[in-house]
Amino acid sequence: MSIEVSVIVPARNEDACLGACLESLVTQTGVDFEIIVVDDHSTDHTRDIAASFSGVRIIEAGPLPDGWTGKNNAVITGARDARGRWLLFTDADTVHLPGSLARALAEAQESAADLLSYSPEQIAVSFWEMATLPVVFAELARQYPPAKVSDLASSIAAANGQYILVRREAYDAVGGHTAIAGSILEDVALARAMKSSGRKIRFRYAADAVRTRMYRNFRQLREGWTKNLALLFPNPGWLAVKTLLLWAVPWSALVLVPLHLLRFPWDAILLSSFVYITTRLRSANFDLIMEILGAFLGMPMFAYFLLRSKRAHARGSVSWRGRTYGAEDRTVSQIADHVPTTAGRLS
Repeated sequence: MSIEVSVIVPARNEDACLGACLESLVTQTGVDFEIIVVDDHSTDHTRDIAASFSGVRIIEAGPLPDGWTGKNNAVITGARDARGRWLLFTDADTVHLPGSLARALAEAQESAADLLSYSPEQIAVSFWEMATLPVVFAELARQYPPAKVSDLASSIAAANGQYILVRREAYDAVGGHTAIAGSILEDVALARAMKSSGRKIRFRYAADAVRTRMYRNFRQLREGWTKNLALLFPNPGWLAVKTLLLWAVPWSALVLVPLHLLRFPWDAILLSSFVYITTRLRSANFDLIMEILGAFLGMPMFAYFLLRSKRAHARGSVSWRGRTYGAEDRTVSQIADHVPTTAGRLS
């Protein structure tokens, strides 16, 4: 029986979440699929957890080549061994709703998309997750509007590496992750490579299909956004300043109005400013409490992460999961311009 989808899960020290991910994957129905876990030199119980699931294949990621990121090395290892006509790259911290794999395949086929990417429902537990994530994802929605990403006429391209379903033939044609092996922001780089070659992308928020808790403590939260933000936004310094100014206006009014240093209509402006900031976060798909937390405390934290990310990339020292990467030789947009439009199956 032919395999429709090869599910590839790169995993590096993921014993906190891999079990839940695989439980949600092995029970998928309505499509013929295989699951490949690529153990990326884990030092915890990641491999043992993967081995406890019947039918899950485990592959060891090879030595990390110079200039490559660990995730790209892992997913390339999985892609080389995959047998499906479609490849689903999904992270170990994701949980997939029942039947979502079959529905995603049908959606990709019905929309004639070569690459379908879902932005998962983000689960926030700790205080700083709840305050920061609404701000980050609201800004991402403005920078990469899903409707424009999905429009072939628009040059805007994006994908979320937590869930990328791609037609194998199209993936090979643009060189796959091999063509972007050094890119820290591999999901956006792959999307740009696909779109620049004339292939269709479909991108949307998909709480109906997959959810994730990206970061489980403040250190991971800070490290993860330090790795990504300066690459996701073209002018991170200016965005940090703009965010702080937008946040400071209502707070300044809040202090000055009771001191009678500002008079009407500043009290009305104060209220409308807070309403505007909270509404601004609505596109992030979080509840009202998290939007309020984001408006009050998440915005300065987002500015801090932006500046920290800009500094780390300027220094050429970006840390993630025990590895340190230097500055990228090319931006993701430049990488996309240099991928091949035709290529053989990855070898």
